[in-house]
Amino acid sequence: MRKMLIAGNWKMNLDREHATQLTSSILESSGDSGPDIVLCPPYLLIPPVLEIVRDSRIQVGAQNLFWEKKGAYTGEISASMILNAGCTHVIIGHSERRQIFGETDISVQRKTAAALEAGLIPIVCVGETLEEREEGRTEIVIERQISGGLERIPQEILGDIIIAYEPVWAIGTGQTATPETAQEVHKQIRSWLKDTYSKSLAEDVRILYGGSVKGENAAELFGQDDIDGGLVGGASLDAEGFAQIIAAAR
Repeated sequence: MRKMLIAGNWKMNLDREHATQLTSSILESSGDSGPDIVLCPPYLLIPPVLEIVRDSRIQVGAQNLFWEKKGAYTGEISASMILNAGCTHVIIGHSERRQIFGETDISVQRKTAAALEAGLIPIVCVGETLEEREEGRTEIVIERQISGGLERIPQEILGDIIIAYEPVWAIGTGQTATPETAQEVHKQIRSWLKDTYSKSLAEDVRILYGGSVKGENAAELFGQDDIDGGLVGGASLDAEGFAQIIAAAR
């Protein structure tokens, strides 16, 4: 059985004081059992967040990385640096990285390979725009992003990878894919993994839904067969709302 996972992507938000308050509140409400929980703060807030959740079941991830191990890459951060800081996960290929910063399937592949090589668990994001959905290209786009992002990565090291389906048209817009629509894409992703790799890998890989997940819609989304939790954006900045999402995944 795949264990549910709730990942909070704080994006470029919060200062140290508010980050510590939020983390403490999440820790207090998380309980001793339930879904896996990963908090992904901005780089500078990783140390204080880690200090608070140390010895708890909450893990910490980064929001991005660069594929080179070291060098003259001003402003970038490597997988080994993230791991050395105490993180276990890293988000790769988020739609905002693709849309705003021009990331491609090739860069996603390089980053995913670097994360796995270093021992990090990558949360690889895929998702279509509203235009692509309206043109009936969702399946084509999703499969292109997954195949490009995982290309040439050996199957034997893909077991821990996490995929997040985040329809671009539902991120930060207040719109949410219906549970049935989300399930349809999640099932497609799992079928692709089975056809491309193996049934066992397809059954092991967790696929998260990201796209305006809230306490009000979480239970119905997480009740779908192939949805294994959520990559939560705005709602992860509210302790009470995030607690509701975690509770919905128990």
